[in-house]
Amino acid sequence: MMEQGKTMTAPGRVQSVFFGRRAVLGAGAGLGFCLCCLRPTRAAAPDWVFQEAAPGIFIRHGVDEDATAGNQDAIANIGFVIGQRSVAVIDPGGCLEDGRRLRAAILGRTSLPVSHVIISHVHPDHGFGAGAFLDDHPVMVGHARLVAALAARGTFYRDKLDEILGKGRAGPVVMPTMPVRDAAEIDLGNRVLALTAHPKAHTDADLSVLDRSTGTLFTGDLLFVRRVPALDGSLKGWLGVLNTLPAIRPARMVPGHGPVDAASLTGWSAGVAALRLYLDTLLTETRKAIADNVPIGQAAHQVAAGQKDRWTLFADYNGRNVEEAYHELEWE
Repeated sequence: MMEQGKTMTAPGRVQSVFFGRRAVLGAGAGLGFCLCCLRPTRAAAPDWVFQEAAPGIFIRHGVDEDATAGNQDAIANIGFVIGQRSVAVIDPGGCLEDGRRLRAAILGRTSLPVSHVIISHVHPDHGFGAGAFLDDHPVMVGHARLVAALAARGTFYRDKLDEILGKGRAGPVVMPTMPVRDAAEIDLGNRVLALTAHPKAHTDADLSVLDRSTGTLFTGDLLFVRRVPALDGSLKGWLGVLNTLPAIRPARMVPGHGPVDAASLTGWSAGVAALRLYLDTLLTETRKAIADNVPIGQAAHQVAAGQKDRWTLFADYNGRNVEEAYHELEWE
């Protein structure tokens, strides 16, 4: 186990990080710091079943709740893609155990090496399983801004996860070794993955992955379906990015959270429309609250309240989303 205050960079290398809890929270003022998915709640045991969503593409559905000792932070949709030469992981899971189970699922399907581990954004439910793959020496892929985001938040996220899951269960903070600034491609052997680094949206470092062979788009948390979204970047930016995804015309779209059955993946337009409606409502009603001089605390209870029956975990996240939107929009 690594020492406190240390962060894993490339496999086998450790880098000091000069961010304690107070420093991380202070840095969070500029990063929109949040404890997304790190609220101890009721527990449901995940099944860790990987379904084949398209030829060579396997997805594990995350349970629809926040991190608990019972679910081991297996709450995000994660997966892997098998090429002719190697395998790419797309989001390695929420903790070391989640990553180990993902790795076991890969070994149960193929003897090909894991060449790339792609982390879609900074939130721990998507990336903390990366430590399970360090012995495979893969290229760790992330948005160019992910290194800074993990440097600011990673140690705090790890410590918070250890509190929830048990000491040492979170795993190390693994830094990207392949930063993506605009776009990049990965060839797994007659199978190309197209990576897009997006402007500030759900977070400051969102990366999406398109499997060109099957037209399958992994959105990370740029798309939430049924579970209320968590705003940790820019509301206007997220709406802008969301509007670009349909133009890709994917055959299926894998959300960061939400159902991954065949009908949901191919019928992605309904999920995009629902998320757009929520974000549009958040934008319009927050602007009105600001114009009407409604205090932020009051606005947090009122804005987008009409959306509550459309989303799970609404009461846990909508108020904070309103506060984030209020701070972004009040100086327009």
